[in-house]
Amino acid sequence: MKTSIAIPVYNEEKTVRQVIERTKNLKINKEIIVVDDCSKDNSYEVIKNISGIKIFRHEKNKGKGAAVRTALENAIGDIFIIQDADMELDPAQIPKLIAPIIEGKAVVVYGSRNANAGRGNRSPLFYFGGLLVTFVTNFLYNTKITDEACGYKVFKTEIIRKLKIENDRFEFEPEITAKVAKRGIKIYEVPIVASSRSIHHGKKLKRRDGIKAVWTLFKYRFKY
Repeated sequence: MKTSIAIPVYNEEKTVRQVIERTKNLKINKEIIVVDDCSKDNSYEVIKNISGIKIFRHEKNKGKGAAVRTALENAIGDIFIIQDADMELDPAQIPKLIAPIIEGKAVVVYGSRNANAGRGNRSPLFYFGGLLVTFVTNFLYNTKITDEACGYKVFKTEIIRKLKIENDRFEFEPEITAKVAKRGIKIYEVPIVASSRSIHHGKKLKRRDGIKAVWTLFKYRFKY
């Protein structure tokens, strides 16, 4: 099976080359789709000089969800995975994340930073915020996941295309979780390790994104 690896990029000039090169080194059947979401730094200058990848660029900043949608529209793989460009999540973990789909055990796989590693180096704000979003997910949708907010989300491509992502920004993640759960599809989790950074060091998520995530979960629970 071929894996389409989507890498949304916004102002990640310090890490994007490392992420792409580590992804290129993976010994799997893959394509790498990099979408620059109108970065204001030199991210695009770095990206366009890397060979062996598909490159797309938004002329104006639209958000991570929009970048993922652009990658999905141009994906040809059987499996679709989202890889962040900030090195919080090491691409070396991708093979174990796609394995359950290749082995026929699952059609949707999420990484989990909580499955066996606890809080790690995440700030209390983001750790407990993630737990809240996960609790609301499990409460509203009768799921049993441990880390809804993890950036590693993997799908059989035919499944995520049916979900029809509507949200352009970070809300796309609880949106697709809600849509997967409402279809009765089990989310298979794989323990992963993350090296988190703070807002001061460039993390894009803000407090308000947690509030928006909870609102999105409620919205799609009762939306038909």
